[in-house]
Order: sequence, then C-alpha cells, then structure tokens
Amino acid sequence: MVQVDARGDACPIPVVKTKNVIRELAGPGVVETLVDNEIAVQNLTKMANQKGYGVKSEKLGQDQYKVTMTVGEGAEMPQEGEAEVCLVEPGQKKNIVVVVSSPNMGEGDEKLGKTLMKGFIYALSQQDVLPSTILFYNGGAALSCEGSPALEDLKSLEAQGVEILTCGTCLDFYGLKDKLQVGDVTNMYVIVEKMVGAHLIVKP
Repeated sequence: MVQVDARGDACPIPVVKTKNVIRELAGPGVVETLVDNEIAVQNLTKMANQKGYGVKSEKLGQDQYKVTMTVGEGAEMPQEGEAEVCLVEPGQKKNIVVVVSSPNMGEGDEKLGKTLMKGFIYALSQQDVLPSTILFYNGGAALSCEGSPALEDLKSLEAQGVEILTCGTCLDFYGLKDKLQVGDVTNMYVIVEKMVGAHLIVKP
C-alpha cells in the first residue's frame, strides 16, 4: 500500500499525484490518498471509476478524508498528458486565472494591441464573476507597473478581492523591480501552481 498526502492541494493536484503513484506501481496495488475536501474525493472517485479501479472513501474527521483505490491485475494505467477535469461544488466560486504575457492583446498593430489590452482589463473589472488571480509575466509585467494605462482598473480588481501577481524575474529583466504599483511579486513555482489549480485559464 502506498499513501499520497494531497491535503491542502487544489484541484487537479490530488488526482495528478495519485495518477503518478499508480503509474509508478506498474501493476496491481493499493493507493490511499489523503485530502481535505469533498470535491477532491469526488474527483478521485470519478477517476478511479473511469479507470476501473476499486475505490472507497472514508471521512476521518473535520476536513479530513481518505480515498482508497485498489488497482487490479490488467487495470488501465494512467497515461502521460491526460487532461484532468475538476468538479465545482454548487455555490463554490470557480477558480478562474487570467494570464497576461504581453502588454498588447493579439497580433498585429502594437498601438491597437495596447488599446485592446486596456479595454480587456477594464471589461474584466466589470464582470459579474471575477477571476481569482491575474498573473503577469514576460512583457505583461509592465501592466502592473508605474505608467501602465491599466493601473486604475487593476487596483479596482484588487480591491474586489482579485489576487494580482507579477513575475519577479520578469520585473528584474525589464528593470521594473521598483516600479510595481499593484499586487505582489511572485515566482515561477507559484505561477505554475496557480495555473495547474485553475478551473479555467483565460489568456487574452
């Protein structure tokens, strides 16, 4: 029996961790995954049923669950690159992450692209359902810095609870480290973590 600790991990990380362990088994075995929410239990159960594994879940305590999968002889092994589908509990806020890698929106005329990006961020601030996080990296890092035409709208989004994160390596590269005006500095590990844990990624 192998145990996977996925407590505190956002979807789809519990499923990914469990699949990786099952793949390493390369045959029959039992895998127990510890999680801290019912949605993770549902996602793991759904994956097990799709693959034909035996599965049972148990509530161990407050926000503590154990999902046990029994992988039988000849069972289907998880494949590299499989898409993970996250369930969203009714009433739960969907985890939407917006990623911005350029100060321009789309290809073509640069001036038009800047105008479109400013319009996109304004329109984003007016949505009924706001993103959980906006990630700025590469050339997009300039949009959260001094002189950006989108600062007012970004500050409005932050005031409404949207997390604004800008890549620190990118700020250093473009000489913008001391010019950040909204949100916080982040790193590539957090950027990947936010993207992997998203229900939906929006890239203008």
